[in-house]
Amino acid sequence: MRVFKGLDNLPKFNNAVATMGSFDGIHCGHRELLRRVINRAEEIDGESIVITFDPHPRYVLGTGDRMQLLSTLEEKLWLLEKTGIDNVIIIPFTKEFSQTSPQEFIEKDIARIGINTLVVGYNHRFGHKKEGDYDFLEQRGTFNVLMVEQQQMADSKVSSTIIRQALSRGRVDKAAKLLSHPYIIMGEITSDGTIKSIDQQKLLPAAGVYDATIEGKGVELTIDDERTIKVVPADFRGKVIIEIE
Repeated sequence: MRVFKGLDNLPKFNNAVATMGSFDGIHCGHRELLRRVINRAEEIDGESIVITFDPHPRYVLGTGDRMQLLSTLEEKLWLLEKTGIDNVIIIPFTKEFSQTSPQEFIEKDIARIGINTLVVGYNHRFGHKKEGDYDFLEQRGTFNVLMVEQQQMADSKVSSTIIRQALSRGRVDKAAKLLSHPYIIMGEITSDGTIKSIDQQKLLPAAGVYDATIEGKGVELTIDDERTIKVVPADFRGKVIIEIE
């Protein structure tokens, strides 16, 4: 998977099929979008692209002061690579960029990528004041637009907000089900089993003891109210990916 930061110096993509959004957590709703992107790219012998933003727009716009992330940028890229996406374009999200009108975004930014097909969610909105949506893209875009309906599992709708609520209550099982993959935490493990270098914006499950895996081996994970994480047994060193479900 190729990763590009910004829209400058992009290569020429072949029949690009893209989707765009924050993709926090890469939950099953996101995965349906990604599946459609990958399938469409295969149909037209093209390349799949995810356009995402860093930092999360809600932090820049001041609407996410208390929000914590389901996935850091590094975790997001790791999860995206596992889906089989060919390319990720990370657009730096700034207050200046947030003033971009939907029309300008299509004509200046999307045009630079050379998209054949754009796949969006049923409620996707973009551009200044969120004035752009699926209908806007269909009417103003110079590319094909596909819409994916809301995803639902059993008796629960799927959204990053619902997953955050589940994790905050210690319901990692529910979160993993809605994510359609284990909840992951990346960090550095010390000799005593303490996990350090956890991003302060990363959402940790409620304090408690959890079953988890590291490198395919079962471990016991303890999280306290001070965001201290300890792993037993402490048989690992260096950077690790903890999977909890």
